[in-house]
Amino acid sequence: MSAKDIVKAFYESDIANDVDIVSKYFHKECELHWTSSQGFDLLGNKELELFFKGTRQSFESVRFEFTHFIEANNFVTTRHTLFGFTIEEPEIESIIAHFTAIWEVKEGKLFRGYEISHQANENDMTSMASYKEIKL
Repeated sequence: MSAKDIVKAFYESDIANDVDIVSKYFHKECELHWTSSQGFDLLGNKELELFFKGTRQSFESVRFEFTHFIEANNFVTTRHTLFGFTIEEPEIESIIAHFTAIWEVKEGKLFRGYEISHQANENDMTSMASYKEIKL
């Protein structure tokens, strides 16, 4: 599989329900360098396990819409929006956040990630139009 195929498979997986998500998709020496509105976090496998445990406790399901999905050798860059159905409101899909991520793939798994995210604002039509799905 190409690096793009591996990253795509991760985003298309059942992230909100798969208890084996980290072992399936993340390299044993993975590091995710994540800057969000909460600040900077460096997540390894242990922290990723806790993060996805929280995701499973909060969401029925999640999905991603991509505006960019670019591969260069073993690096994949994405720009996307995360949507989710929460446990509290399983009938209503909410827009969660916008992301830009650069993934390095090693040995068929996500090895290094550099991600920036910010909360989505559905009231800002210019921003929302910027993240409108592009057919890739």
